[in-house]
Amino acid sequence: MKRVVITGLGAITPVGNDVSSFWNSLTSGKCGIGPITKFDTEDYKVKIAAEVKDFDPLKYMEKSETRRQDVFAQYAFAAAAQAMQDSGLSTGGGVAQCRMDAPEANIAPERLGVYIGSGTGGMGTFMAEAQKILENGPRKVSPFFVPMMIGNMATGNVAIQFGAQGPTLPVVTACATSTNAIGEAFRAVKHGYADAVIAGGAEATVLPLAMAGFTNCMALTLRNEPQAASIPFDKRRDGFVLGEGAAVVILEEYEHAKARGAKMYGEIIGYGNTCDAYHMTAPHPEGLCAARAISEALLEAGISTGIDGQKAVLIKEADGDVIPAGAVYFNAHGTSTPLNDKTETKAIKTALGEEIAKKIHVSSTKSMTGHMLGAAGAIEAIATVLALQDGIVPPTIGYQEPDPECDLDITPNISVKADLELGISSSLGFGGHNGCLVFQRLSQKK
Repeated sequence: MKRVVITGLGAITPVGNDVSSFWNSLTSGKCGIGPITKFDTEDYKVKIAAEVKDFDPLKYMEKSETRRQDVFAQYAFAAAAQAMQDSGLSTGGGVAQCRMDAPEANIAPERLGVYIGSGTGGMGTFMAEAQKILENGPRKVSPFFVPMMIGNMATGNVAIQFGAQGPTLPVVTACATSTNAIGEAFRAVKHGYADAVIAGGAEATVLPLAMAGFTNCMALTLRNEPQAASIPFDKRRDGFVLGEGAAVVILEEYEHAKARGAKMYGEIIGYGNTCDAYHMTAPHPEGLCAARAISEALLEAGISTGIDGQKAVLIKEADGDVIPAGAVYFNAHGTSTPLNDKTETKAIKTALGEEIAKKIHVSSTKSMTGHMLGAAGAIEAIATVLALQDGIVPPTIGYQEPDPECDLDITPNISVKADLELGISSSLGFGGHNGCLVFQRLSQKK
């Protein structure tokens, strides 16, 4: 099996429109939630969201192209462009090669894939075109309606831009979408189907219809206080805050990256994918399948639990190296809903054992970004990789009242420094989808 490393990162988020500003915001505990500006909320119970701010698509595409891409696809396009530039990868083809500053080819087009998912696709386009047909009849519907609305077009447009002719798989698993996209991309590279994959997710659903739907299914917080709305693991939590944006990582086969002298942020070593098969929107109350996703990811990573002296630890089975619990960071799904946070706490304890679970570093970055839905897993994967690289655990902000059912070390309010070796990121989605990724600080061991 081939090793898989991360060689590029890109991000459009409520707390920054590039990776550097995003990460600086997380580590400083900046909240990206505020009053909704994209539509009039007078008739809405929920009046806040985590909006992307000051996004300029013209930095990444021609003005004519913005008219042919829904906002979710524009976000994905921008994040992918950042990640590709960061990685230095180039096929020597695609629209991007028309630029004078495009790098020379260093990967075959058929060996570069794209796995970018979205939970809802072009909902903004759907709303706008539905209004046209209702008000003015079918002749007024845009010929670009279908290609702008369908959820695979973020992947398709990115593939066209960068000449990626390899495996292409947009994933749709609600809030687990981009965790699954990265996980499936990891296996495509690991098993030799591609040398690199552009992977992640995008979402643009701060819209009247989405806000009404999520509110009426009682998923969103009704506390319209930006600093006290997304409060994962806090006893006061009553729902999530809708977010938006995109995040993309470049996954590349280790030897391929090494041969071209690429910088490497870290290594992805495990992936778990399960389903509760229990309820449309609620997690299984015992979190058993969420726990199994974590366990399966650790199993693929070759990591098991054990005892070192009298302490419970994680052990790398290949060489017997011990990973202390304090060297582990777990980026939790942590939505700030009453059910998710206590269920996820159970899942972490079940998968790792209670002793280890209570000693690892845990946080929910949704306290700052809100819930970016189909982009959540990817932006949280980036946070996990950067936490390992920089030795900083981002905080769970807004935390005030402990909940005895959420009794992990959730890094309340202030980031902490830690010598981290292992990173775990989990996502749980409507429909019972559970995904988990495991990363490690890059090792040169074969």
